Amino acid sequence: MFATKLHIHDYLESYKFSLLESWSKKIIVSPNDPYQGNILKNGEMMYSIIQKAIMIPYEEMKPHIELLAKRVAEERVASEINIGEFVYNVSIGRSEIFHQLYKLDFKDKHSFLQEIFDNINLCFDWFLYCAVSHYDELKDKIIEEKKSFINQSHKDRLTLLGQMTSSFIHEFRNPLTSIQGFVQLLRSDHPTVPYLDIIAGEIEQLNFRISQFLLLSKKELIGKEKGKIDLQLLIEEILSFLYPSLLGAKVEVFKQLQIDTYIYGYQDELRQVFMNILFNAIDVLQNYRPDPKIYIQSYTYDNQVIVKLSNNGPAIPPALLQTIFEPFVTTKQLGTGLGLFVCKEIIEKHKGVLECISNLEETTFKMTFPIHP
Repeated sequence: MFATKLHIHDYLESYKFSLLESWSKKIIVSPNDPYQGNILKNGEMMYSIIQKAIMIPYEEMKPHIELLAKRVAEERVASEINIGEFVYNVSIGRSEIFHQLYKLDFKDKHSFLQEIFDNINLCFDWFLYCAVSHYDELKDKIIEEKKSFINQSHKDRLTLLGQMTSSFIHEFRNPLTSIQGFVQLLRSDHPTVPYLDIIAGEIEQLNFRISQFLLLSKKELIGKEKGKIDLQLLIEEILSFLYPSLLGAKVEVFKQLQIDTYIYGYQDELRQVFMNILFNAIDVLQNYRPDPKIYIQSYTYDNQVIVKLSNNGPAIPPALLQTIFEPFVTTKQLGTGLGLFVCKEIIEKHKGVLECISNLEETTFKMTFPIHP
């Protein structure tokens, strides 16, 4: 007896219901799958496509396979069931068909069935490829939509914060400015009165914190123009200002500053960046170890200025390291989570890059700026 493609087609038709019943007993179906009623229907449609593919060229069947695959992928995404179940069930269906075809007995069985098997494999492979690819596309779209929603939520919170900031910061700063003025008068009239330097320093630090919030509003932080900044002088000035805090926390500072190193930008904003990172380091170090150290390094490399602010405090966990520059991310009980976010905004405003590297030995904030011509 010689078989024909029509014989194979009719043979599969005669065993259609028994094969589908056997397949339905072996597949995996999650009890909470809202589309479990469609799984058998989809299996029947794929079975019909395989039957037709025996008689019709594979290229003509591809659009029909793709149409079914996309519909199944959409159901799998909507069901929120692991895609592995679907792949397993398709493989079971393929095996059931092959197992039934092997039972046929006719002359030249091997060479004839090989052509049929190749065609069936092409159909199943294309079905899996289209379904999984479309599934991934839909999943990626959902992830992007969630990311967009999260980013928009952050922007909305920042917009609200900016509106709140612009409404009360100036009222808050007016009495602060008056206090600064009276401190200066007291210094002039009574230079021997103790603690005036401490009061002036605390007011400066309060002004610095206020500036972080001012940067989040749409108004300019300080009405100054960009200029050439001597990096060494700026860092020395900041260290002088921070000296009481460094002394109180018993932090030892090691400097390696390249002279005649200049960048172009807003000095007040860059001062804010360095001070914020150093304040954070002092805050962490004073309760962490008996030998707290801060390392400050600046140098030029490949037409860029590199600044590294390092400390020997605890390592930042990898999960936190990925989000450390995002707004409202903080480990401090009373922190706002805006300090490092503001720092990153300022550095990028100066066409620079801010990154954090942390391990058990030290944590480093590395800033890269274009060198001033």
